[in-house]
Amino acid sequence: SRYCISVNAHALGRYAALCQEVGIVPIVEPEVLMDGDHTIDRSEQETEATLRAVFGELLDQRVWLEGIVLKPNMVLSGYDCLEQAGVEEVAERTLALCRRVVPAAVPGIAFLSGGQSDERASAHLSAMNTIGGVPWELSFSYGRALAAAPLKAWSGEESNATDAQAAFAHRARCNGEARYGRYSEVLERMFAA
Repeated sequence: SRYCISVNAHALGRYAALCQEVGIVPIVEPEVLMDGDHTIDRSEQETEATLRAVFGELLDQRVWLEGIVLKPNMVLSGYDCLEQAGVEEVAERTLALCRRVVPAAVPGIAFLSGGQSDERASAHLSAMNTIGGVPWELSFSYGRALAAAPLKAWSGEESNATDAQAAFAHRARCNGEARYGRYSEVLERMFAA
């Protein structure tokens, strides 16, 4: 709801201001979830409303935008949407939205994976960095998209620790390449070898 967006935007603004008061760089994390059957159009609409509210609060709280890291979701179709947007559409729509809403003073955007598969999260980030032409550094702050494969490889067994470490290194390399627009399915397979 709009009220929920407003309340959470205010909380993020206050959090960011308090962080900066004590010399901490705030990671501002407004997230529109992938849960549901919403279209990419609806995701874009709600993400825009959320980011506009958050930046309004950041300005009202006198947050120094040059001293934050923005950690938003990408513009994605809902998990259960019958029509899933392709990699290029996600990249183009996410960047178009950021150009409309995110001030150039913000130094970096570290995208959430938001429950995307490991490979899709890497592909989307790489496509955005390939498009380029934006005033921010585009990077990642993935949880599941970095940890899912290592946790599966480990499976709680100490004897699987080496495999888990290799799986983590693989995901980190893939996302490192995506950060520079160099990720591909070929690299995905090459790093896995």
